[in-house]
Amino acid sequence: MVGQSVAFAPNYSKGLVSAARIFELLDRQPKINFNEANTDHVQNNWIPRRIFLILNSKVLKLNSKKLNSHIRQDQCGCCVNLVVKSNMGNRCINWQQWKYGNQNIKDLNLNWLRAQFGLVSQEPVLFDTSIANNIAFGDNEKEIDRTEIIEAAKKANIHEFISTLPKGYDTELGRKGTHLSGGQKQRIAIARALLRNPEVLLLDEATSALDAESEKLVQSALDEAMVDRTCVVIAHRLITIQDADKIVVVHSGHVVEEGSHHELMEKKGIYYQMKQRSKNDAYHV
Repeated sequence: MVGQSVAFAPNYSKGLVSAARIFELLDRQPKINFNEANTDHVQNNWIPRRIFLILNSKVLKLNSKKLNSHIRQDQCGCCVNLVVKSNMGNRCINWQQWKYGNQNIKDLNLNWLRAQFGLVSQEPVLFDTSIANNIAFGDNEKEIDRTEIIEAAKKANIHEFISTLPKGYDTELGRKGTHLSGGQKQRIAIARALLRNPEVLLLDEATSALDAESEKLVQSALDEAMVDRTCVVIAHRLITIQDADKIVVVHSGHVVEEGSHHELMEKKGIYYQMKQRSKNDAYHV
């Protein structure tokens, strides 16, 4: 019996070391308070506005000093440090320099802060469950009733299509939404993002993978989604950004132009050249 017990001695030592590491992890204190919201003194003075980025660099790295005077809303105190590797399809935002009102977001409740943002990416993530559940996943902080789901679907221009299905909102989508077209999946993703009524909507080439007909429907939904909120959009087709409040042109890692579509066309700089070139290649950069 003793001999058999001794055979487990090495495992016992490993177990002690592993347990110590686990308890150390459990005892760690998060740098950001997850439980108590500390947003009462934050001034909610974000002005709804659309800012579009045209990325013309394989590897783009912008620091806050370079971007502070170019991509911001002065009354909102918002500045961005953005790192993009477009050849890999990755776009990462460093939030360390962002402020909400006059407060650094590092001092805010993380769960509350994340709830202020909505995201629609190029490849929407859908789950093997009903359409209603897929839309409801947009807000996990509360119980979502069917009325809210339908309202979000109407704003995303997908309600009429769902109504034609035999089971309506209870229709199962299948794995990764294989039963839907690209445009339909994208509009469900938009409905999900709108469900929580986000202060800031992030759109990452939301129409670049769609055909012309689907793109028109999705763009219509996005136009509706952009109303009364701040939107940051990474655009693939120049024709989709002409109505932007502000267009920022990034070339070789530097902000080289900014302004409305008409202002940039009058300058006849890089944006003008890209626009002229896009007429010959289906409005692609």
